[in-house]
Amino acid sequence: MARHGHKDYAYYHIVVADSRSPRDGKIIERIGSYNPNLNPAKVDLNFDRAMYWISVGAQPTDTVRNLLSDEGVMLMKHLRGGIAKGAFDEAEAQRRFDAWKAQKDQKNGKISKEEADKKIAAAKKLHAQEVETNKAKAEAIAAKRKAEAEALAAAAQEAAQEAAAAEAEAKGEEA
Repeated sequence: MARHGHKDYAYYHIVVADSRSPRDGKIIERIGSYNPNLNPAKVDLNFDRAMYWISVGAQPTDTVRNLLSDEGVMLMKHLRGGIAKGAFDEAEAQRRFDAWKAQKDQKNGKISKEEADKKIAAAKKLHAQEVETNKAKAEAIAAKRKAEAEALAAAAQEAAQEAAAAEAEAKGEEA
């Protein structure tokens, strides 16, 4: 694996390299990439080239072996060994591989669906909280405006009464 990216967001290229070359040194071929920063981690692999290199004797590191196993390369190598020994034919090997892949995809789909459902539920909960907060703020603003309007009306009424009293007093002094 060849590391790329920066310290906080590293991703890796899955490469074929001579065992004597350094981690990020000269490579023979790039056969895929691995991004562990996503949930679930994303693996992009050229299955045929990975199968070729494993079949000619390439020795993957432990991490790459796990990735290849998750993608089915190691299972296909095992099934091709069974074909070579005559235990079953190519069609049976492909059927077994397809059954394994379907089961794995179903499991991953279930996990992805659960993740999506959790995100939707969290978004709905957040929206409901936001609606409640906005409703409470709107009620507080309405109450404040009502109190201000009442105070303004009371002040206007009081001013009108004072003006009427002053006018009556002015008429009383005139007379």
